[in-house]
Amino acid sequence: MTLRNALRGITTPLVTPFDPETGDVDEQALEGLVDHLLENGIDGLFPCGTTGEFTSLTPGERRRVHEVVVDRADGEVPVLAGTAATSIEEAVDYAEHAAEIGADVAVVTEPYYHGPNDPDGNRQFFEQVADRSPLPVLLYNIPPCTGGSIALETFEAVATHENVIGTKDSSGDLEYLLSVMRRTPEEFVVLQGYDTLLVPALRMGADGGLNAGSNVAPAAYGELYDSFDGERGIELQDAIEPLFDACAEYGFAPATKTALEYRGVIASDAVRPPLVPVSEDGQNGVEAGVDALLEG
Repeated sequence: MTLRNALRGITTPLVTPFDPETGDVDEQALEGLVDHLLENGIDGLFPCGTTGEFTSLTPGERRRVHEVVVDRADGEVPVLAGTAATSIEEAVDYAEHAAEIGADVAVVTEPYYHGPNDPDGNRQFFEQVADRSPLPVLLYNIPPCTGGSIALETFEAVATHENVIGTKDSSGDLEYLLSVMRRTPEEFVVLQGYDTLLVPALRMGADGGLNAGSNVAPAAYGELYDSFDGERGIELQDAIEPLFDACAEYGFAPATKTALEYRGVIASDAVRPPLVPVSEDGQNGVEAGVDALLEG
């Protein structure tokens, strides 16, 4: 199976569990999370993404999280390493380490904090990272965190780069997603990152999903992928909505950790500032969303 075909399914952007006493990365809990996902048929693993609180990790912690996930996955599914950075050198450095330990893909966002003064700046950034990355590059479009969506012209320019494999789109804009698909080659992998739009995106021709909720209910997301073109897919899409809405309200990392603790997958919902745990009232909403999804 080619890497492109392997990405056609559901990939999970893993949370990063923390020890509530020390605040350190809880490696044992992270291994347990990987086991939970593999046992329930997930198709790929994405550590150190937005849900993984990568911006709250030290460089050493990010590398160690990648190492733990790659070791635990043991080649069973692709590992997409979160290599987002604000400089080309740092993004390439993370990609090089990810390649050394056996990861499969480097995931790169637009530079955050300083946006480009011209869209061509992002094109140059992506191309230079792709030129030097030893791993295939997946472009991650997440406008709430980077200040704007990747320009369609940028996608069109870099999608033919031999080392750019595809994109995760978390814009929540189906028209934008369709435009990306129209302006990129057929082999360019398009993954929907907005959980409540997963079925519409798959029906429009997206290749798969990269969804926070799949941490909590990987089997349900896998079933949705397998049945997206039928009534069962619509039922599961509706079942996803309450948990996704809770994540959108309380933050994807905090709410997903609350849901995982509720399910008994991890022992603590601890997060790092500036994030805070979900309030007691919010926990009720998250737990109701988990129940709705599992019963869906």
